[in-house]
Amino acid sequence: MRTRIRSGDPDAYAELFDSYARALYNHAFRMTGDWSVAEDVMAAAFLEAWRLRGTVDPEGGSLRPWLLGITTNLARNHWRSNRRYRAAAAVAAAAAVSVPDHADEVAGRLDDRQQIAATLTQLSALRAPEREVLLLCLCEGLEYAEAAGVLGIPVGTVRSRLSRARSKLRKLADAELKKNRRELVARSQQINGDRNTKAVRSAQEGIR
Repeated sequence: MRTRIRSGDPDAYAELFDSYARALYNHAFRMTGDWSVAEDVMAAAFLEAWRLRGTVDPEGGSLRPWLLGITTNLARNHWRSNRRYRAAAAVAAAAAVSVPDHADEVAGRLDDRQQIAATLTQLSALRAPEREVLLLCLCEGLEYAEAAGVLGIPVGTVRSRLSRARSKLRKLADAELKKNRRELVARSQQINGDRNTKAVRSAQEGIR
């Protein structure tokens, strides 16, 4: 496959698209927070891959890490330049840590959309280098060495960034859990208060 891609074989390129389009689409969404933007990033990633086909190493395994690296760079540029999607992520409620992997099962389901927004909020609280390592290692399942190659950093740096990212997300999850518990208690007290008020009013009306 690598040799065919390097030589510009259109059939090999079509096979590459069929094999990795969904993975790049989902990865682009996790980084940008918008399905339509993710589609644009995914398409741009394959165009860039075609332009860079001559740089592919003739030896090696799957081309997925290479494609994820291209997608990461394009999505990173979008994240930096597009304030609207960063703002949308910042106002969502933080709760979840994982994003469902199949776009067609997510679109149109309100609960999943809320979970996605929550996930993006947590991710937006991370520094960009930490967020990228977490997405590549945990969501995309890359080994430390593969993620290091994608990002052009030492393996030790991948480990340390991933450790910090996990720690921060745990703290966010704990804080959100406490917040949700407080809100649940407050709602319960409000409901009980409303019920008591209604009971008192009913009793008073009965006396009258």
